[in-house]
Amino acid sequence: MRIPRRALSGAALLPLMPGIARAQRRTVRLVVPAAPGGAIDVIGRIYATRLAEALDQTWVVENRSGANNTLGAAEVARSAPDGTTLLVNADIHLMARRVMRAVPYDPVADFTPIARLATAPMVLVGNPRTTPEGGLPALVAAMKAKPEAFPFANSALGAMGHLATESFKQAAGADALVVSYRGTAPALTDVLSGNAALMVAPLGSALPHIEANRLRAFAVMGPRRSDRAPSIPTVAEGGMPGLDFTLWYALWAPKGLPAAEADRLNAAVQTLARDSEIRARIADQGAEPVAEDRASFARFIETESERTARIAQVAGIQPE
Repeated sequence: MRIPRRALSGAALLPLMPGIARAQRRTVRLVVPAAPGGAIDVIGRIYATRLAEALDQTWVVENRSGANNTLGAAEVARSAPDGTTLLVNADIHLMARRVMRAVPYDPVADFTPIARLATAPMVLVGNPRTTPEGGLPALVAAMKAKPEAFPFANSALGAMGHLATESFKQAAGADALVVSYRGTAPALTDVLSGNAALMVAPLGSALPHIEANRLRAFAVMGPRRSDRAPSIPTVAEGGMPGLDFTLWYALWAPKGLPAAEADRLNAAVQTLARDSEIRARIADQGAEPVAEDRASFARFIETESERTARIAQVAGIQPE
């Protein structure tokens, strides 16, 4: 059927109309496998807002929490690798099959790594009423003498804090109880109340309580002191070297995303990681942006997967 010239001219002009142009913008779903308000959610939203602008897309953040962050990750793994569905998750992503049975995806093989977004230090803290003064040496001595008096709160099975806790216990030679919670907030609450004595917590979450003397800080679980809390020594300074546990947050796509699209996303993240506004907002979360290429992130995942597997095996962490 022949289309009238007038109708054809009108159709050719449609893409120039503002309303139509907006409708044709690509929509990207960013799946957050955790509840709103936590570090994964907040850091993901900070980047999502600016990535939408940089890439001229519409980004929609969707929280799909549950089952140690595996429900949301499974949804992304099942999605088409066309760049319209992405995952933001923390280091716990690599531990899925080591702490849960019947996880329907491989955390490495079934995803395309895009970029690390940020890292954040962790700190060993205790309730001032139930832990000793005198720093890390005094704590280790007390734990060896009476390990049952120093139960640890843990934010989630397989989280970086869990691995740090088990490694610290082994280095200290004290078999203290570890109780897992559903998130950092309830775990910290029990340390503050005295129901648990200790916790390896994100510095950003613990710092307000440290500054208010509601928590006692023993050591940063990383290679250097934090600029946000320079008075807290590292665990190596306390006489326990080799305990390096830093939180990290990253962006993934389903397996099979074309390399050109993955590179474009990575380049946008690297640009934003150097942006002063992004750096300030991430710093407010107790974290620091990361700018690295995809190859570097892939190498990091390989190394970190091997390291966490060794820690889980030595600590006796089993799928539940």
